Amino acid sequence: FYNIVSTVSTDKTEQIRLSVYPSRGLVDEKFTVLVQKAPPGFQMTIRALHQCEDGNGWEAFAHYTADACGTVNLSEDPSMGGTYSGVEPMGLIWSLKPVPGSKPGIRLSKKNVQTPMEFTISVYKGHQTEGFVDQVQLACVVVERWYMAPGVRRVPITEGGLIGVLFLPPGPGPFPGVLDLWGRGIDIAEYRSALLASHGFASMTLNYMGPLKASSDAAKLTALRVLQQHPQILSSSIAMLGLSFGASMTLKMAAYSDVVKFRCAVCISGSHVQPVDGSVADLIAYCQKQGKTGVEDNQLIGRDLLLPIPTDPTMKVDVGRVQCPLLLIVGEDDQNWPVYESAQDMKEMMERSGNSHLLTILLYPKTGHLIKPPYAPHSGVSTLTYTTGKTVINLWGGEMVPHCRAQEDAWRKILVFLRENLYVNNYAKSSK
Repeated sequence: FYNIVSTVSTDKTEQIRLSVYPSRGLVDEKFTVLVQKAPPGFQMTIRALHQCEDGNGWEAFAHYTADACGTVNLSEDPSMGGTYSGVEPMGLIWSLKPVPGSKPGIRLSKKNVQTPMEFTISVYKGHQTEGFVDQVQLACVVVERWYMAPGVRRVPITEGGLIGVLFLPPGPGPFPGVLDLWGRGIDIAEYRSALLASHGFASMTLNYMGPLKASSDAAKLTALRVLQQHPQILSSSIAMLGLSFGASMTLKMAAYSDVVKFRCAVCISGSHVQPVDGSVADLIAYCQKQGKTGVEDNQLIGRDLLLPIPTDPTMKVDVGRVQCPLLLIVGEDDQNWPVYESAQDMKEMMERSGNSHLLTILLYPKTGHLIKPPYAPHSGVSTLTYTTGKTVINLWGGEMVPHCRAQEDAWRKILVFLRENLYVNNYAKSSK
């Protein structure tokens, strides 16, 4: 992953050298972009271009001026304009936007995690903002970013009618296990689980809203049994991690499951409000019944669907029953769920029950619903297609810079949280 790639322009007037290192690495790993041998004071635009698997193009660009040595280092020098400004080593990735003329509402995501995301980093003369196709590249480098580290294994899971994928870290194990759940409108997403496996966790992502949605609790229990019984997974060291609807399911399982006693649970952009005795389908029906969906500029706003937080104990998970460390990731500008209000209510419930020492809440101002691993471009608005086939324009919330800062901080703290509760504690006990 640590090859260094550089190119020298063939342009006779500007013999510019561009280096990006490491040119291959994980998506949550920073890289350094260095321009050398430019004339002192030379104005340039550095651009990143990514061609998504769905055929859509994404770009980011920034304006720089070479120093007295003819150098620009993106880890130290500020951008003076473009899709971001200031000193931002990874700005060329997290500020990616659809290229002009793209279909509105698209969202950047990785489908095939067995191939890298490729970003073409280029240097252009002057401070450009458009028309890059017609401009001459002074230097160009292709950078690879992976969700799967070398040696990570991808194993499709169909046991018991499941539709899931298990990612195993390199080596014989045994490894701590994580059940990774996404939200409504996503059949299955593999990239977060692949990245978790790259950091040492056996992670299974599950389609719990597909054919088994009528018995989704049974699907999740089956998945947990698969993790427990796998020879390369520590049966006593299992966690759940969920986003949105996945967080709702995680809270429910953490509070009521007798099958697995979780070592910890992570909930991103979720709520405990749901019919406790119901399924995913019942939660969806409950939201639809509330009828509080807002519309602004033809964008669907769902944050009021679960407000006010109910007092009826049958309509929210009794988090006072949770007996494992619980981490809540909360974007304060989430426009899809009332995650801030939910977190405050959960905190009060756990304080009354005497288990608030297990709770950690990370609050992120100006941050929206879709909190992903680091450097993923911010999606404030996007098209969402539900499993029913209905398509809407959904407002997720958040502002680009603080949202992307939150993703980087939250991911780092999630990994630390998982290690502290799954890896370190377990291996300390096993070594005694």
